[in-house]
Amino acid sequence: MIGKLSALAALAVLMSGCASLPRHVHKSGSTALSDPETTALGRLVAAQESNKNLSGIRPLTSGEEAFADLIALADHAERTLDIQYYIIHPDESARILLLHVRRAADRGVRVRILVDDLNTAGQDKRFVHLGEHANVEVRVFNPFPGGRFATWTRFVASATEFRRINHRMHNKLFVADNALAITGGRNIGDEYFTRDPRNNFIDLDVVAAGSIVPELSASFDAFWNSTYAYPIASVASPVSAESSSAPPQDEGSPAGSAWLKSELDAGKLQLTWVPATVLADRPAKMASETSPDEQVTIANNLATLMRSAKQELIVISPYFVPGKDGVALFSDLVGAGVHIRILTNSLASTDSPLVHNGYAHYRVPLLRLGVELSEVRPKLGQKRARFHPFRGSTASLHAKALVIDQKTVFIGSMNMDARSAHTNSELGLVMRSTDIAHQVSSLLDDISADGSYKLELTDHDKIEWSSGEAGSEKTWFTDPETTHAQRFFLKVLAPFAPEELL
Repeated sequence: MIGKLSALAALAVLMSGCASLPRHVHKSGSTALSDPETTALGRLVAAQESNKNLSGIRPLTSGEEAFADLIALADHAERTLDIQYYIIHPDESARILLLHVRRAADRGVRVRILVDDLNTAGQDKRFVHLGEHANVEVRVFNPFPGGRFATWTRFVASATEFRRINHRMHNKLFVADNALAITGGRNIGDEYFTRDPRNNFIDLDVVAAGSIVPELSASFDAFWNSTYAYPIASVASPVSAESSSAPPQDEGSPAGSAWLKSELDAGKLQLTWVPATVLADRPAKMASETSPDEQVTIANNLATLMRSAKQELIVISPYFVPGKDGVALFSDLVGAGVHIRILTNSLASTDSPLVHNGYAHYRVPLLRLGVELSEVRPKLGQKRARFHPFRGSTASLHAKALVIDQKTVFIGSMNMDARSAHTNSELGLVMRSTDIAHQVSSLLDDISADGSYKLELTDHDKIEWSSGEAGSEKTWFTDPETTHAQRFFLKVLAPFAPEELL
């Protein structure tokens, strides 16, 4: 055993000394479809646009619905598919979706897939095979230079480039024919579509049409053509023809509520047409030599948006580390008479305990201000039908949204933490609509009813958690449904996870 560890250590040292990204990479520039009106999707959207300055929006709260709608876009695309994600898991959901994407390529659709390289360990062969299709090109964003078969070997091989690889592309976007798009908080994987038997995410995407879609496509083009996007074959090990796997076989479409498919087939979309704007970081945020310029980040836009609140601010964020500046912002708003409601993960529901530990420092200051603070429970109550079907699986919040005065809504990929603000690239939409605002705020109401803990301060400034279940309310004075060992472990690790990295 010791000999094996020594060999691995030697290999890691060797990789860290010689790995580097290729200097001369051939890749051709390309842009989104310039004439979407020549496609069936483009004509359908144009026929329903009442105003060229408005965008058609429909929130997607159900994971099954979101999955079925992505497949519907892939199946109805005629000219182009542009796909940009932080994570594309090697699981059944991704396999099925990419099968439909490959089918689109078989029909002659040009497919561009851009995936962040952080979570692609061991998947090079899969993406190389996909990119071998004549109509498919796969690029990885901000790649690791070596040790690509495992996450730990990648970090060792990139030990001298930590500042660069610490920046990740967190965007989520799926665009068909530059006419219809899906964007928001979901990555591609079973747990984002409530298809995992053990753990699933409460998440939020939107279907978008109209004037907003070319703006989303322009953001995709900026990342696709940036110096940080590398063709997969330029960083992956060569894949021999003998090792190529057969094309995936169709096993039927998944069960689910495919409202978009039925509407596309019927030639009529049911969307809410509203003023909307894209907030998108530019690839320049990835530059590790200097601090990101505020002009190329969306965090400043969201701070301005929150400061515009006059009556109510709702914040939904799975990873919530407001920092001193965030607490000061909330203090100013409360002082101006704004009621603030925040929903985030509990320690029992989070998939990132260290980030939760960073948030925990701010609970008492926020409660002292009078902020209404709720944390998602790992088991949802009867209101969970909104996010059907969680069945017996545990729940974790992954949606990111703001609602200002029940008339302005942000939905996107950005968490309310330092990493999203300064380190990762993010993407989102701002929509002016009381209808959409009501839909998103009702999501919080549903979870708060019997799927969250409500936090309050006791007379001695201690936090009290209550379950909120009518008739059977429970209370806790430490993080509910966690063990002493979990809480102790986090305290030990806390000094090694500075807030700016969370």
